[in-house]
Amino acid sequence: MPENILYIILLAAGASFVQRTIGFGIFIMTALPFLMPSYGEAVTLSGLLSLTSATVVMVKYLKFVTWKRLLPMVGAFIIFSTLAILLLDEIEGRAMRMILGIMLIIISLYFSFFKEKLQKIIRPTRSWQLGTGSISGIMGGLFGMHGPPVVLYLISAEPDKDHYMGMIQTYAVVTNITMLAVRTFSGYVTPAVGSAYLYGLAGLVIGVAAGNWAYKRIPGKIFTYVVYAYIALSGLIIFLTA
Repeated sequence: MPENILYIILLAAGASFVQRTIGFGIFIMTALPFLMPSYGEAVTLSGLLSLTSATVVMVKYLKFVTWKRLLPMVGAFIIFSTLAILLLDEIEGRAMRMILGIMLIIISLYFSFFKEKLQKIIRPTRSWQLGTGSISGIMGGLFGMHGPPVVLYLISAEPDKDHYMGMIQTYAVVTNITMLAVRTFSGYVTPAVGSAYLYGLAGLVIGVAAGNWAYKRIPGKIFTYVVYAYIALSGLIIFLTA
């Protein structure tokens, strides 16, 4: 673990920067499985760092949250993420990362090319919220990356980037708390995770501060495409490093 400290700090800084800038930062999971003793511990560490970063941002944007649109997603997420976490021991990490990478590339390209059409179809309805929360729960439980489905939904359903940011960060806080509880029960919160988390906090402080500066300077008209591009890039990196 000691030789991995610098890598963990840098990954935490990068992930928290991206999370603060566009709403989620999943690329930390491209390297964590190689730095932690097990895949389950890597996913747990990713969730802990995401929870901390999201909590800091949520405080600022809580006024933009519409709870009646958020809670159905959270409810579906709790059910499906719990089931996915309980199945985690049965799944081989490398295969899952390859599948995830391909999925992210395809979905981001589809949303980029059909953005205007999808914005007319994707509405803040109960069916969309339940479906999004279910897919997010499965991805969160298996990969520790439950952000992409909700990001793609909220960025189309919410009126502007501040409402989007408030909703996605609050969702991240609530859902990461849920997953942390289940992972604790499953034995994934270990001394190695705790030690790595404490080191990661140093990078997180830097990343959130830099991300706050960058977020304010991204025009609303191109914000959506920045998000899509990041999802595609993350998918490519995850696939190549699987």
